[in-house]
Amino acid sequence: MSHISRIELEVKDLAVLSQACARLGLTLIRGQKEFKWYGKNAPCEHAIKVPGANYEIGVVKEKHRYELNCNFYDGNIQKAVGRQAGLLKQAYAVAKTKIE
Repeated sequence: MSHISRIELEVKDLAVLSQACARLGLTLIRGQKEFKWYGKNAPCEHAIKVPGANYEIGVVKEKHRYELNCNFYDGNIQKAVGRQAGLLKQAYAVAKTKIE
């Protein structure tokens, strides 16, 4: 059964997220108001396109940070971001460190 999962990553800087996405071959689409999952769309402020995936990762504003939501049912998302999004978390940490 498909459902939306929250990726455990605290995102405070979209520029850092964009660099992390680029490092993994993903694309942050700023201003996209819905992301695709299991034949439906869910609201978001931005979305991450994953090459070869039918679904997307939603970037949802939560107070002073962003939350990442996706449907891991599309196996291409997990291939791109790693198990439990480990590759994306690592790429975000690297990009943040380089900026600081």
